[in-house]
Amino acid sequence: MKQEYIITAYSENQIGLLNRITIIFTRRKVNIESLTGSESALKGISKMTIVVRETKEKVENIVKQIEKQVEVLKAFYHTNEEMIYQEIALYKVPTQALMESDQIEKMVRSHNARILEITPEYTVIEKTGHKEETQELFNGLNQYGVLQFIRSGRVAITRSPIEKLSEFLKERDALLAKVESRGKFKNI
Repeated sequence: MKQEYIITAYSENQIGLLNRITIIFTRRKVNIESLTGSESALKGISKMTIVVRETKEKVENIVKQIEKQVEVLKAFYHTNEEMIYQEIALYKVPTQALMESDQIEKMVRSHNARILEITPEYTVIEKTGHKEETQELFNGLNQYGVLQFIRSGRVAITRSPIEKLSEFLKERDALLAKVESRGKFKNI
């Protein structure tokens, strides 16, 4: 059964890697719902957050393929319940609509949004939340004529107190140290 999954891939920041990763999805005919990239908590390591709606088996295979990329240290997949996540949306509405009625102001307050900029021509509103929340505000504001709308990709962190990448790197480093120590004894 298809459901939403969040795939996180940790890598070195290399030119062309994003292209190679998106090709993995294209070849499997999997649509990417959202994709963001940023620095991670570990120096020199980038984190890609990719949201898909697919079966668990297909997601597991995609994660294995992502990990085959040389620059990728490790990739994981999670359900929404295992993650804390947000998106940001910006809405540009005509300032005239804001001035003619208090409904937009009430809507902004009830959705815990905020006004970023007001000019004589337009007003920019920001809302942070889940996709459903930002879409609900869009639907309400669109009654007054949304001039522009943009929603970011998802940013997400695990609910687990320890990041899985840190655990993976510790285990890998311990294994490498063990292998290196065995190699030294063979040379003696």
